[in-house]
Amino acid sequence: MKLVVLGLSLSSSWGNGHATTYRALLQAFAARGHDVLFLERDVPWYADQRDLTDPDWCTLEFYREIGDLERYGAAITNADAVIVGSYVPDGVAIGTFVQERARGVVGFYDIDTPVTLAKLARGDFEYISPRCIPGYDVYLSFTGGPTLEYIEDRYGCPAARPLYCSVDPSRYRPTGAAARWDLSYLGTYSDDRQPTLEALLLEPARALPNHRFVVAGPLYPDGIAWPDNVERIAHLPPSEHAEFYSASRSTLNVTRADMIAAGWAPSVRLFEAAACATPIISDVWRGLDEIFAADREIVMARTTEQVIAALQRDDLGAIGAAGRRRVLGEHTAEHRAAELEAHLVEANGGNARRNARAG
Repeated sequence: MKLVVLGLSLSSSWGNGHATTYRALLQAFAARGHDVLFLERDVPWYADQRDLTDPDWCTLEFYREIGDLERYGAAITNADAVIVGSYVPDGVAIGTFVQERARGVVGFYDIDTPVTLAKLARGDFEYISPRCIPGYDVYLSFTGGPTLEYIEDRYGCPAARPLYCSVDPSRYRPTGAAARWDLSYLGTYSDDRQPTLEALLLEPARALPNHRFVVAGPLYPDGIAWPDNVERIAHLPPSEHAEFYSASRSTLNVTRADMIAAGWAPSVRLFEAAACATPIISDVWRGLDEIFAADREIVMARTTEQVIAALQRDDLGAIGAAGRRRVLGEHTAEHRAAELEAHLVEANGGNARRNARAG
C-alpha cells in the first residue's frame, strides 16, 4: 500500500503529542511492508526544534504553503490512501485539495476528537469543517464509543472508526529502577485537571506524610501549596519517562474534562505507564473499564480516601503486571498499524466514492 500523510508534525515532538503518535504508528505501518510519504508544513517553531529529520522507515518532505503541494500532486493522486491529520494548518483547504485529487481512500485522523467536535459546535473550522467531513471515506478518531456514531450521524461521515494512541514497547518497559515514589503523576498543568490532582495526589500526600509523591510537568503556577513530601520535576523528556514510571510504586492518571465528557479516550500516558508495569490509579470515565479491567489491571478512584486505600493494597505489583500484559496484547504500535491497515482496506470497499474521484 502507498500511503500519504499530511500531518501536523513528524519532525518535531516539541510542544505537541502528534509527532510521537505518528512516529510509532507509521514506523509500525511501514514494517508491515507499506510505503509512507509524510508531508509536513515547514513552520519556524518546529524547524528550530526538530528531533527527527531523516527517518529510515518513511519519506519526510516539507512544504511552505498549499501551493507547494502541487509538487506532490501525482503522489496524492496515485496513492492507495491519503490521510489528513487534525490541527494541520489550513486543514480545510488541504482536505479539499486532497479530496479533489486523490483516487484512493481519503481519511481524516483526529488526534484531538473532543476538541475538534467542540470547535465544530461553535462554528470554529480551523482544520476541518462540516462540509469536508462527508468527503472523507473514513474518520479515524482518538476517541471511541458513542462519539463515533455521533460523527457519522451529525456530520454525514461515511465511516468513523477508533484509532487510539499506542505505545512502543521497545521504549517503554520496566527498567529495574529502585522505587523512589509511592505515587507519581506526569502531566502538564491544566485548570480543569488541577482539582482532581489536588484530591487524588496532594490530599493523600498531606494525609500520608511518610509516603513519597512526585509531580512532573511544566506550567504549574507558583501559588500551589505543595506538601513537603511532594517532589516537583519541571520538565521530564520522553527519554526519561520509562525510568520515571519504573521508579514509581504507582502512578496517577488524570483526564481532561472534555475527554471525560466524551469517554473512551485513553491517554497515551495510560499505555506508557502500563507498559512499564507501573500500577495505575486513575480517575473514572466511561469506557475505561473496556481498556483495563478494574481492580485487576487498573485501580479506579474518585476520592482522596480511595487513593489512600489503593496505596495500602498489597496486590499493586500484580495489578501493574496485569496492566502490562493487557497493553502488550492490545495497545502497541504494531496493533494500531494493523488496525489502520484494516480500516483503510474497509474504506477501500466504497467503490462508488473512489471511482467517482477516479472518473
